[in-house]
Amino acid sequence: MALENISPVNTKSWKNLTSHFKKIKDEKINDFFEDKERLNNLTISWENFYFDFSKNRVNQDTINILIDLANECNLQHAIKAQFSGKKINVTEDRSVLHTACRCNTDDKIIINSTDIVPEIIKNRDKIKSFTNKILRGEIVGKTNRKFTDVVNIGIGGSDLGPLMVTEALGFYKNHINSHFISNVDGDHVQNILKKLDAETTLFIIVSKTFTTKETITNAKTVKNWFISELGENSIEDHFVAVSNNENGVQSFGVKKEFTFSINDWVGGRFSIWSSVGLVISISIGYDNYEKLLNGARLADNHFKKTQLDKNIPVIMGLLSLWYNNFFKCESEAIISYSEYLANLPSYLQQASMESNGKNIDRNGKKVTYQTGNIIWGGTGTNSQHAFFQLLHQGTKLIPCDFIGFKTPLYKENNQHDILMSNYFAQTQALLNGKSYEIVKNEMEKNSKNKDLAPFKSFDGNRPSNSILIDKLTPEALGSLIAFYEHKIFVQGVILNIYSYDQWGVELGKELASSLLDDIKTKKSRSQDLSTNSLINHYNNG
Repeated sequence: MALENISPVNTKSWKNLTSHFKKIKDEKINDFFEDKERLNNLTISWENFYFDFSKNRVNQDTINILIDLANECNLQHAIKAQFSGKKINVTEDRSVLHTACRCNTDDKIIINSTDIVPEIIKNRDKIKSFTNKILRGEIVGKTNRKFTDVVNIGIGGSDLGPLMVTEALGFYKNHINSHFISNVDGDHVQNILKKLDAETTLFIIVSKTFTTKETITNAKTVKNWFISELGENSIEDHFVAVSNNENGVQSFGVKKEFTFSINDWVGGRFSIWSSVGLVISISIGYDNYEKLLNGARLADNHFKKTQLDKNIPVIMGLLSLWYNNFFKCESEAIISYSEYLANLPSYLQQASMESNGKNIDRNGKKVTYQTGNIIWGGTGTNSQHAFFQLLHQGTKLIPCDFIGFKTPLYKENNQHDILMSNYFAQTQALLNGKSYEIVKNEMEKNSKNKDLAPFKSFDGNRPSNSILIDKLTPEALGSLIAFYEHKIFVQGVILNIYSYDQWGVELGKELASSLLDDIKTKKSRSQDLSTNSLINHYNNG
């Protein structure tokens, strides 16, 4: 078996964590700073990243036991298994090698006695060539006009990833306008189409099987619109496919040279590093896309080679597990102090919750502990005026990741100090709070109504990680994404679950097909009473 089958709750370390938690669960983070080495031990400087996890409800003993747990669950063996191409996605009999897509040209990765690196480089070169020809105007539409717009049609990882990265790197965008169609919502599709000139628009259909219901439905709607604008004989000049279904692609009208493949060992939610990243490359230029890959590869090397207690994604994963299982925190918030990263929480939501939202362990048994966290978030300072009230004074303990950048993208941006002062202030406020006594004394001193003191008091002692990065560059973004990918992997290994399947997504799809028949025929069949009633109400207007 590629991954060892070890239940975390049966380990010595888990028992030690249980005892340890009882000792420190009510202690204040501030009291832990009496350890003069805390800041040195609980911060990591790496490349252009500064990772501060000192504002957490842990002491050095906590970290040591968590590391023991990782070792007892053979995390390092699992890391080697993944990167070497072992079939760790056991339920689908697949390797998990999205990391291979960002390899160096001189790397060697053997799968079934074949080095896959030459194929990866070939695909990469094809993306580069196609991107450059689009941007130089060497590939044009049917009427010989240069492309001005590109529309990515996908769903899940084929949409969330490219959308997030394209928006995040908006500072580096070129003259091509990017659009994304994902939801099988005809109104949304039509709203996108009305903004486009068919003569200057390139459409990219992303579906590994070319049978994904939502994607193909949207693609057919777009195709019908396009034919009405330019005619069917123009399809092959305006449509690109990222898929392994050659027959399906050709039947749709996409020519072979406009078809890009996806390897079986690349999962959808981690696919931006593969041909799925074509729209990113076209939007920001291949050179910047390559820098994105390089940044992720640097993070891969850190993850593979760094000792566990100084390993950023390992620490991130262990802290998440600590809060989820011992403090019973059900969610974690991602707060980025850059509007460019507005879509990062949604992307990480899918990556994490689709991966680790499992209640069956690698034995095929129900788990007796908590697995996947609820991931959500937003951008500062908007979030401060939205949900931070709950973070500071709510009844729920919600660990937060704060992400910010030392240098703004625009040199004359004198607001950056204000932005970052809010970043630091929020982590400080979550840590320290403001006691009732202090508030009461202040109000008495200033002749204010002291009866309001309880409402203006903050408990503090609320945990956060701070990720401070020099600048939002393609390399930095690549590293950041890869760190979160590896965090998810760490959690899955220790929780003894299979992170890379998504069987829970399939049931709803299956039911939707049968329900569509009921809607079309206006006949409710053997559905439950509530669903029958809803269908009848829908059909009867």
